[in-house]
Amino acid sequence: MDLISGRIDYLPMNNRPVIRWPDNARLALWISPNIEHYEFFPKKNPLRDAWPRTPHPDIQQYSYRDYGNRVGFWRMLEVIDHHQLRCTASLNLGVLELYPQIKEAMIRRDWAFMGHGIFNTQFLHGMDEDQEREWIQANQKLLYDHTGKKLLGLFGPNGSSTEVTSDLMAEEGMLYHCEYWHDDQPTPLNVRSGQLISVPYSIEINDSPTINNGFGEIDRFCQSIRDQFDRLYAEGESTGKVMCIGLHPYIIGKPHRIEAFNEVLTYILGHPLVWQTTADEIAKYFMEHYYEQFVQHAKTLQEKYGLSGRLDQ
Repeated sequence: MDLISGRIDYLPMNNRPVIRWPDNARLALWISPNIEHYEFFPKKNPLRDAWPRTPHPDIQQYSYRDYGNRVGFWRMLEVIDHHQLRCTASLNLGVLELYPQIKEAMIRRDWAFMGHGIFNTQFLHGMDEDQEREWIQANQKLLYDHTGKKLLGLFGPNGSSTEVTSDLMAEEGMLYHCEYWHDDQPTPLNVRSGQLISVPYSIEINDSPTINNGFGEIDRFCQSIRDQFDRLYAEGESTGKVMCIGLHPYIIGKPHRIEAFNEVLTYILGHPLVWQTTADEIAKYFMEHYYEQFVQHAKTLQEKYGLSGRLDQ
């Protein structure tokens, strides 16, 4: 097992079962717009006081993000529609009640929905196990009541989680967790009961850290997407890989960025062996075809190298 947490078995990239995606695609590509809501007067969380930037109200940062739901989402949607993409919204589920026009647009396009909490200003930190279980159930109910869909995946609000989040997700019938940025393929997660996997999510080709946090502008962001695609597409000839592009409408939906993003999508989708899909479909496909192979192979490696058991306890 992983020597830190016991959550993830170590599987070196050069010694794994081979993955073949549908139609022999080399790469499973999923696009994940973060559709979010930030409260104007959020409750303080002493365990993570990342919001607001200043004492209430943080008008500057609130309005900066509000641009995404008012303007950026719709500009981004024009590009998504042009390429006929089916997206996986990383969704603050409160959006379904606060922004009915956005809800209708996503449902009409049959997007998949990955839970991202209720609001992006309410974190999991500080919850006990019963509170977190109730929170997961509330997320599931919100999505089903508004869309008729089952919540299969989770990326905690503002990247927050607890030591039992994965366990509770599996117990509540979910399939995948996207907070483990450790691989280019889906991998099984060790949970108390049931089954759960990690589906690769990317932070380096995510517009928030790449652009919003000052590491570069749109040209560098799009070049990073191209470079990552080229490498994974080449490697995918041997075994299928996963690539996620994370977006935030208040960032990518700005007028001076959208055309460069359109161009990089044209480049990627011009390659024939790309499975443009959703995180839900990647999780289902891996669970059906490869989950047991990966679990058994990990056990074989543990026995061979004497790595069974948790070494951090």
